[in-house]
Amino acid sequence: MGHKAGYVSIIGKPNVGKSTLINRIIGDRLSIVTSKAQTTRHRIKGILSTEDYQVIFSDTPGILEPHYLLQEKMMDFVNASLEDADAVLFISDLSEAYMDDALAEKIKSIKVPVIIVINKTDISSSNEINKLVHGWKKKVSPYAVIPVSATMDFNTSELIKTILEILPESPPFFPKDQISDAPERFFASEIIREKIFLHFQEEIPYATEVTVESYKEEGKLIRIGAIIYAERDSQKAILIGKGGEAIKRIGMEARKEMEAFTGKKIFLELFVKVEKDWRKNEKKLRRFGYSA
Repeated sequence: MGHKAGYVSIIGKPNVGKSTLINRIIGDRLSIVTSKAQTTRHRIKGILSTEDYQVIFSDTPGILEPHYLLQEKMMDFVNASLEDADAVLFISDLSEAYMDDALAEKIKSIKVPVIIVINKTDISSSNEINKLVHGWKKKVSPYAVIPVSATMDFNTSELIKTILEILPESPPFFPKDQISDAPERFFASEIIREKIFLHFQEEIPYATEVTVESYKEEGKLIRIGAIIYAERDSQKAILIGKGGEAIKRIGMEARKEMEAFTGKKIFLELFVKVEKDWRKNEKKLRRFGYSA
């Protein structure tokens, strides 16, 4: 058998563990992970390579019913990932509610093989898992149904084996030492955004966007200048905090994680600006990179 390579789209509802799974498979922290829904906004490609194969995974935003333009753009990333996929992983968890009719019809309409992945099996009984496996097989007739635990690394090797059954013989699409097609400045902005999701509640995380305005490598030092955009002055004040305490905490935690990610010393400057109603403005969203 020759070398295999192909694209695999990872889709599913919010908070089912898509990003945790891709991080586990790739062996690096590409996608940010928090307990809040809609943490992932972009399509993030993670590349798994061995001597015999290369799998390009697309982590995508959680499937939802859009309520404003940003969410519509997020769903565009999901749909775009299906267009070039050789296989699709639909990630579910232990909730029967995820097997609603509309979602089942969407899965059945996908033209390439679909693997249903039941995540978080470490917090369930074998009887519950078997019930879900049979339920999914009856509901959508997928290529396979595979129970996994992304956090415990359970059955992920079986998942890779099943994916390789589907992928075509092909030379690699990327150099074998590359783990993503995104630039390091993208991951810098995502790390900052993750800290906002972790430390702020209610609307603040969803009303903020991060852009890296400068990224300069100077030997073993990287100088990064980033802007956190909020929609209102009141949000800006909360992000900065009393005496600048909040923004300092975000910067300190983000800098430490960036240093672990890059292996270099990081000098990080953070600024907060107001960009009113950016989530509902086509031009502003395009400027922030929301175009599939």
